[in-house]
Formats: sequence, structure tokens, C-alpha cells
Amino acid sequence: MTKVIAVTNQKGGVGKTTTATALATGLKREGYNTLLMDLDPQCNSTDTFRAIVHNVATLYDVLVAGDPITEAIQHTDIGDIVAGDPLLSNAEQKMSEQGREYRLKEAMERMPEGYDFIIIDTPPNLGVLLTNALTAADSCIIPITSERFSFQGLGELDKTIARVRKYSNPNLEIDGLLMIKTDPRRNLAKEAKEELPAICEKLGTVLYETHIREAEDVRKAQKLRQSIFTWAPNCTAAKDYEAFIDEYLTKTANKEVC
Repeated sequence: MTKVIAVTNQKGGVGKTTTATALATGLKREGYNTLLMDLDPQCNSTDTFRAIVHNVATLYDVLVAGDPITEAIQHTDIGDIVAGDPLLSNAEQKMSEQGREYRLKEAMERMPEGYDFIIIDTPPNLGVLLTNALTAADSCIIPITSERFSFQGLGELDKTIARVRKYSNPNLEIDGLLMIKTDPRRNLAKEAKEELPAICEKLGTVLYETHIREAEDVRKAQKLRQSIFTWAPNCTAAKDYEAFIDEYLTKTANKEVC
């Protein structure tokens, strides 16, 4: 059975795309059939996978024009992807009001069999694209940074998740919070340490034990349009994402306290 995971946080700069691409490529390295969907109009996941945007079907065409999602799947050297599109920034205006939060879910009902995981990279805002991702997903992972200000706005995301559960996806779960861009030379801010348990409790989720350390190789890999596992498989971030994937696969179902 396919597991659909949305990687989301409405705040930019918290490693959403890095996590989505690492999760998709890392699970693929573990032998799972994975598909990445890029719902972010910035198309950074699409760029990393070296997918084509012009003169091909993209997620914009699937959501707005109703193109079959099978026609939008691209097979790249890094992995399978449904490419994003800068035109997604206009999706809010282009999609009709009635049932528009179900567009992605309905499209995915015609997805070919065989994928173990589908990872959705979401945009950094609370709008129709995020609602589509959460409606189509089984669960979500929320990357956060170790700075206290990165927690700001999680309350609004929680409200969005609550609305999705109420109106379009009652079974949506939050798998966990993933700490990104940590620096072992610096301690987690005292205020952050104090707030995290309450945040986890409020969201009904966990903080993953694995933290992803800051690494320059992540930025270099993105610039070179490569997976971190291909460009620098021995760097700290790659090792951390490997550990996170192991933790995800073995512990998420048995959610531990924060």
C-alpha cells in the first residue's frame, strides 16, 4: 500500500525541499519505489531532479487543466517526479471553488500501482496548494530549525491541519517534527527546549531523535542539481538523513513522547 507524505511548514528556509528530496532519494536507496511531487512554484525539487518544466505536463496541468497524472510522471536519473511549475503561483485563481481541495487526491486515484512512498514538497504558505497536499496525504512531516522563531506560525499550520481533518481528510496524521540545520557547536536555545514539549503535545506528535546538521555540501548539491547522497554521501547531512530515514521506518508507527 502506498504511503503519501507531505513535507510541510509554511515558513520558508526551514529545509522543506532538502528534506523532501532527501526522503525521496533516501527511501529509493533503501529499495523502495518512490515518487516525488513538487507543489512549490519555486520548483527547487524539480530543479534538483533535473526534471523538465516546459512543453511537458506538470502538476499545474494536472491540477488546473485536469491532465492525467500518469502523463506528468518523469523518470530521471535521481528518481521519479511530477514536476512543479512556476504557474502554480496562479493556481489559487485558476482552480474553481467547488471541490478544489480534492484536485490532487482525485488525480492520484489514477496513479499507477507500484509506488511504496509518494513524497509531496509543499509551498511555504497556507493556501489551496497546501490544502491539496494535506487532503491527498496520509501524514505530514514538519521540518523546523533550532531557532525559536522557526516555531512561530506552527499554530496556524495546526489550524490548517485541523480544518483539513474536519472537511477533507479526517485520517491525516502528523508523523513528527524534524530538527534541521543544527550546529553541534551551539546548544539549542533555552526557550526552544522549553517550548518543544508543549508544541509536540499540542500537535499530537513527536520530535524525531535524529537532528540534521548544517552542511555546506547540501547547498553545493542543490547548486549542482544532485542528490545529497550522490554528491556527498559521507557528509554529515547525508549521514543524518540516512539515520532519520531509519528512524522514520522503525519508530514513526510507535510515536514516542517529545
